[in-house]
Amino acid sequence: MTVRIAVIGAGLMGADHAKIVAEEMQGATLQLVCDMDEARARDVANLYGAVDVVSDPQAAINRDDVDAVIVASPDFTHAPLSLACIAARKKILCEKPLSQSSDECLKVIKAEIAAGAKFVQIGFMRRYDQSYVEMQRALKSGATGRALMMHNFHRNVETPASDFTGAMAITNSAPHEFDVVRHVLGTEFVSISAFQPRRSDALVAPVVMVLETADGQLVNIEINNNAAYGYDVRAELVGEKAAISMNQVAFTRLDQALGQHTGYDADWRGRYFDAYRRQNRAFLRFVESGNFPELASSCWDGYCAAIAAEAGVKALITGRKVAVEMINKPEFYA
Repeated sequence: MTVRIAVIGAGLMGADHAKIVAEEMQGATLQLVCDMDEARARDVANLYGAVDVVSDPQAAINRDDVDAVIVASPDFTHAPLSLACIAARKKILCEKPLSQSSDECLKVIKAEIAAGAKFVQIGFMRRYDQSYVEMQRALKSGATGRALMMHNFHRNVETPASDFTGAMAITNSAPHEFDVVRHVLGTEFVSISAFQPRRSDALVAPVVMVLETADGQLVNIEINNNAAYGYDVRAELVGEKAAISMNQVAFTRLDQALGQHTGYDADWRGRYFDAYRRQNRAFLRFVESGNFPELASSCWDGYCAAIAAEAGVKALITGRKVAVEMINKPEFYA
């Protein structure tokens, strides 16, 4: 039997998820596309052959012909829609963040625990990127020796909005790093410091964070939302015996006029398309089997990313190192 999936949100990410459901997920049907802008929803539905279009997300979740939900609507809707899916006992793949508020994340955690089963998979897709898979494998196999440091660079061409701030770089962009670092190293953060250099113009400057882990490692994260030259994500794990680094993905190199040239993507979608596809296929298996995917991020991971971001914003504002303080991990997520 096919799994009938509703995609909520028909923007860039919603359209990409609809494409993956329609073209890359054998055993799934794009049942409907939901967006407040019904015309936009219909454009995506027509493009990828969705069965229906609606504008009310709650109605979409409650429909009898919907088995599972992918949420790619604005950030502030993620936690409420996750709660609605839990209440309807339907599995949900929720784009990050679960919420920018750790308190709101806790409400979803409590609802999921009360329901007695996991329903929410968070869209931290980098866990499915081959670079991070191999990095974690090298650490677990002992090839690198004990991890000492992890360096992370996250650069975009330009900010998505003119009023983007350093704090938003921490709450909007850095959660991907917060999650994948915790995943690769298998530990938690205990403190964070945050700094910004001074630009010569009015654009938001890069944010550089230094985090300490519970296992005594150091992690640095650079978020540069106005790097200008292209979309560029890098990571390096330094161990006692070896270091492993992420390579830039470039299929070709142009040799011309006494020089060499490779290009950068304009945004994240091409770079991480395969990771999204792997993630979404894992979600389909979750819906079919009820077994939460081994690599996937849970509500707990969404909470941890929110806590790290809140501490990072405080560190940036105060100019001081701030403790990353979390509740004890519920046995439900062990």
